[in-house]
Amino acid sequence: MLPDLQLNEIVRLRKPHPCGGTDWNVTRLGADIGLECRTCGHRVLLTRRELARRMKTRLPPAGSAPLI
Repeated sequence: MLPDLQLNEIVRLRKPHPCGGTDWNVTRLGADIGLECRTCGHRVLLTRRELARRMKTRLPPAGSAPLI
């Protein structure tokens, strides 16, 4: 199933980025999904299908109440 994401949502990918970060901010929605590394700021574009394959989990936004 392809993910339905919101802008500024945080996702964790399976493999780490070469800088060591695994968490990414969603910066663009459309046919391609824009992601920005939360560690180094590098930006990438992935198709929705590629993101669904690489994504491990979604993280709650910073400052929100923990999910129970």
